[in-house]
Amino acid sequence: MTVMKLTLEIAKVLLEAAERKAKEMGLADDIAIVDDGANLIAFHRMDTARIAGIDIAQNKAWTSVAMKMPTSNLAQAALPGNPSFGINTTNHGKVVILGGGIPLMKDGMVIGGIGVSGGTSAQDIEVANAAIHVFEALKNKRDSAAISYRIGSNQPM
Repeated sequence: MTVMKLTLEIAKVLLEAAERKAKEMGLADDIAIVDDGANLIAFHRMDTARIAGIDIAQNKAWTSVAMKMPTSNLAQAALPGNPSFGINTTNHGKVVILGGGIPLMKDGMVIGGIGVSGGTSAQDIEVANAAIHVFEALKNKRDSAAISYRIGSNQPM
């Protein structure tokens, strides 16, 4: 199993994809990318994005990694009377149950996460998914590149 490391280079590409989608939708978003330890790698605040969204985006990304699931999955479970009611009060209030946080997965492992804040939960999910689609394409490109090159050689097989 090859583990893909989430780098600043990859994070910048994901930020660009998310920003492009947000602009298409007429949104001004805060966008955060974290690594597998939920540590911030990159952050982008679009012009006129809400200041409150800075923490929200970062906490959505953190939650997606810490819980190993999209933040939108927590919304229903966190309703009163449901099994995870009150989960958003744990971890010093860092757990976000609003949509827009999605883990970045490679070979079944969480290697990072993205968090988006600035629109409705549905809009934030759509913007985050734009970055996820680019991430999936990058994974496939890296996987095929790894197959077509010999170890220790820059020449194709």
